[in-house]
Amino acid sequence: MSGPPMSGPPMSGPPGYPAPGQPGFPPPGGPAFPAPGQPPYGAPAPVKKKRGLLIASIVLAVALLLCGGGGTAAFLVLRNAETGEGAPSPTEAVIGFLTAVYTDQDAKQAAALVCPAARDDKAIAKRVKEVRDLATTYKNPRFSWSVPKVDDQNAERAVVSTKVTMATGDEKVSRQDLKFTVVQSSGWWVCEVA
Repeated sequence: MSGPPMSGPPMSGPPGYPAPGQPGFPPPGGPAFPAPGQPPYGAPAPVKKKRGLLIASIVLAVALLLCGGGGTAAFLVLRNAETGEGAPSPTEAVIGFLTAVYTDQDAKQAAALVCPAARDDKAIAKRVKEVRDLATTYKNPRFSWSVPKVDDQNAERAVVSTKVTMATGDEKVSRQDLKFTVVQSSGWWVCEVA
């Protein structure tokens, strides 16, 4: 089987190298063969290594940075939540918490006095709402409490008890005994109410 006649200069030269007059043939006066380690004339340039490894490495580094940064941020937020804000004594922590819940009826203020490990903003807000709702159930409710007493204490933890009293404008009275577990971490924090 024969094909159409070929036009152009004849293809001759060493195998793998272009023939004279073909693109990639060395210019006149140039070397006949490339220097050792160099690609032959007309050969495609070496393929650059895929960038996939570089991209994967960059993505991995960014992910590690973000994860490490997130962990560090969480640590700093929790640490800063306790720095310098705790009460000077277990009884003062309890008084501050009772004042926030029963007198000021301020859930945010109460939450700021609770240790981060036990802080549940929804539960605190619910308790403050219950106290506020007593005003619609009873006539002019007023709250007071006995002087908080430390029942047990060591360097890191204290148990404080008090009795909360609600008196109404129509002379109804209700009392509730409460025990607080208070912890020391850059000041004293309420961690549990029973």
